[in-house]
Amino acid sequence: MSLYKRGGIYWYKFMWQGKLIRESTKQGNDKVARQMESAHRTSLAKGEVGIRERKAVPTLREFCSRRVEPWAKARFETACRKNWTWYRTGIRALTGYKPLAEVNLDQITGELASAFAAHRLQKGMQVSTANNSLRVLRRILNLAIEWGVLSTAPRLKVLSGERRRERVISPEEEARYLAAAPELLASVASVLADTGMRPEECFRLRWENVTWFSGRHGVLLVTHGKTAAARRVIPMTPRVRGVIESRWDAGRKPEEGWIWPAPTRSGHVEPSSLRKQHATTFTTLAVEAAKRNEKPVRPFVLYSLRHTFLTRLGQSGCDAWTLARIAGHASITISARYVHPSEDAVLDAMSRLGGHKIGHSENEPAQLPLRKM
Repeated sequence: MSLYKRGGIYWYKFMWQGKLIRESTKQGNDKVARQMESAHRTSLAKGEVGIRERKAVPTLREFCSRRVEPWAKARFETACRKNWTWYRTGIRALTGYKPLAEVNLDQITGELASAFAAHRLQKGMQVSTANNSLRVLRRILNLAIEWGVLSTAPRLKVLSGERRRERVISPEEEARYLAAAPELLASVASVLADTGMRPEECFRLRWENVTWFSGRHGVLLVTHGKTAAARRVIPMTPRVRGVIESRWDAGRKPEEGWIWPAPTRSGHVEPSSLRKQHATTFTTLAVEAAKRNEKPVRPFVLYSLRHTFLTRLGQSGCDAWTLARIAGHASITISARYVHPSEDAVLDAMSRLGGHKIGHSENEPAQLPLRKM
């Protein structure tokens, strides 16, 4: 018997009279799944059933419009709008490319995905934009497997040459930016620089998520984010405590509601709310730098404040597991990019072994055992 698991559901496959039989049991219990496979084999042997016809596999366009998009909207539009936007934008790009949109899901190949990516580049898109669409396609195919529409999916490779947000802001640049920024932007930027939150996590903070008397200066609870690991508790620094407390006092000490309210559809600050202020701040900094004959602050995006915080945290000696918890990373591999042990740290780690496991102490030179001839 050949039993395997896909997304928590057991499938079985076997050969019968030269034909491959593959079906989902729609069961999470392996014993029940084995009984179903055995029953199918017995029915075939007795001639009670014939070879079952394969279910029609939908095209990419049909699968997206009927299943993926409604699912993504119901799950993410309210809980995490950025994820919903990611799905919606990717689906529109994929279904807008007819050679891919009109193909059945089981006929999608890596070659066809590469052709789609090349088409995106020819239209003037960045490599990162094309890769985002490929990641959405990969997720759609994985959902098709999870929901029993497909049994396997091709391996899709993203394009090389994608530019990452690796801009690290110096303390001097940060100070100049905060001094020139309007009050709302400066407050948000200060919280991002001292907590390492993703901008959308910061925008969604509520007064119910603030605990004033935990830790040294209070803590913030992040309830929604990019992944399940995004839910975490972040200690406030004195600067963050001052920013949050001043807004609390100005709002007459509310017990609930958004920390950053705004007249938007969501009711809180969105990236579009700060885009103009952010651009104006760099214009102001450039004018001031020209007057003083100084080098202007090179523009950056708000997400760079998170990258800067995590880089500083890694340089402070923080280990990758602690950094992952603070950052809300789903994988330790991402956190490891920020942690670069110095030579002294490596030597200290080796010296703590003491050498006792190989037969010598710290004060005695190591003696290698003599080999008998």
